[in-house]
Amino acid sequence: MTASSSTPAPPPDRERPGNETGTVTTAVPARLDRLPWSRWHWMIVIGLGTVWILDGLEVTTVGNIASRLSEEGSGLAISSAQVTGTAAALYVAGACAGALFFGRLTDKFGRKKLFMVTLAVYLGATALTALSFDAWWFFLFRFLTGFGIGGEYAAINSAIDELIPSKYRGRVDLIINGSYWLGAIGGSLLSVVMLNTSIFPKDLGWRLTFALGVVLGLVILLVRRHVPESPRWQFIHGRGEEADALVTSVEREIEEEKGERLPPPASEITIHQRKSIGFGLIAKTVFRDYPKRATLGLSLFVGQAFLYNAITFGFGAILTKFFDVPSGSTGYYFAVIAAGNFLGPLFLGKLFDTVGRRIMISSTYIVSGVLLFVTAWLFDRGSLSATTLTACWCVVLFFASAGASSAYLTVSEIFPMETRAMAIAFFYAIGTAAGGISGPLIFAKLTESGVVGDTVLAFQIGAGLMCAAGLVAAAFAVKAEQQSLEDIARPLSEAKASG
Repeated sequence: MTASSSTPAPPPDRERPGNETGTVTTAVPARLDRLPWSRWHWMIVIGLGTVWILDGLEVTTVGNIASRLSEEGSGLAISSAQVTGTAAALYVAGACAGALFFGRLTDKFGRKKLFMVTLAVYLGATALTALSFDAWWFFLFRFLTGFGIGGEYAAINSAIDELIPSKYRGRVDLIINGSYWLGAIGGSLLSVVMLNTSIFPKDLGWRLTFALGVVLGLVILLVRRHVPESPRWQFIHGRGEEADALVTSVEREIEEEKGERLPPPASEITIHQRKSIGFGLIAKTVFRDYPKRATLGLSLFVGQAFLYNAITFGFGAILTKFFDVPSGSTGYYFAVIAAGNFLGPLFLGKLFDTVGRRIMISSTYIVSGVLLFVTAWLFDRGSLSATTLTACWCVVLFFASAGASSAYLTVSEIFPMETRAMAIAFFYAIGTAAGGISGPLIFAKLTESGVVGDTVLAFQIGAGLMCAAGLVAAAFAVKAEQQSLEDIARPLSEAKASG
């Protein structure tokens, strides 16, 4: 007999008369937060988190094939600067637009519907990028690919935080966002093979690289079908019975897996259910009620967006221009710094749940910024080779990656439930527009000159923004470690106690 057979079912949500869609008292948040780690949680991580591998594969591939696309015989009349500058900026602009567009729909129609739609948009645009025959076509579908990815950030980060227990939320969120760099490693090594003209012609290898990304995305789409809707979204939007039934089934599954009864939930919350939340209320809540948190979110996103979008799209160009690394070999170097990026969240992630958010966020930003200033100084002196520059970036990004991932974690947990996806979308879009669009354009312009001092300046801008964001985090970061989302920011729909 399984343990669950003797476990009393938790009390169902109690609906009471209230506003247009009613009022519900529920223990769903507490029931989700008390769950031990299980196979069900692994399914969530694989179904939702693996898309960042696709994003890393996509962005890194484009950065590494930039020099090949600009070569005669590639089948595309485009310059390297257009790929790392214009196309990169359009990709990021698309991501910003997609985050805002799909973020609103995610809060209104649910996490599950939108993380299926956004992946489909991403796959279609990537496939059409592979068929590029002119620069305008390439630019258009880079924008649309980013449009899908931006929607993914809003839908997935909100779903992950609402489904993962509070004890594990920080490290899981960081590692999932850091898994982008597993894709970057794959994209780097894949580009080495695909750009090898003894294996594939110049006009075919880069196209097949995009096509392989589509195949991987289709596999993720199949897994994602089994990821459920967020019960937290359900009970706020008038679907309390569905939320209760879903959590009950998960509890039974986990009790059977663990062979022991779950403890009773620690608390309940009473919610006035709503069909949707207007833009006006979202903006008023974020900026009037949480101004320090809004400043924190913007600072973290601007700093990491400039640094990452600039170096991701421009690192291959630096290697070929300053160190004469062949275009077909830049992938080896990028794989090394990508590994450093993934190891950062992997090894430091747990500390965000134990040492705490404020210390870890501020220190990872400031340490990475200081190390990047040192790298810029060494580069300016001519003390670096392609290998040692890569080693320096690997160390810088070990810390920067954990910090950058914490930006997504931060904005997905410090605002009320009803605004979560839109808050992620807003801060991602504004921060990324400021740093992620300007970053590649400025970086491409500075590195294209071939002047060492110009590239040093690009490094210093990124380092300065990271240090500044770290100082903001030291002042404003929220003590969110191991806290329920509802305790970090009370839901807008929560019924106030009377008397």
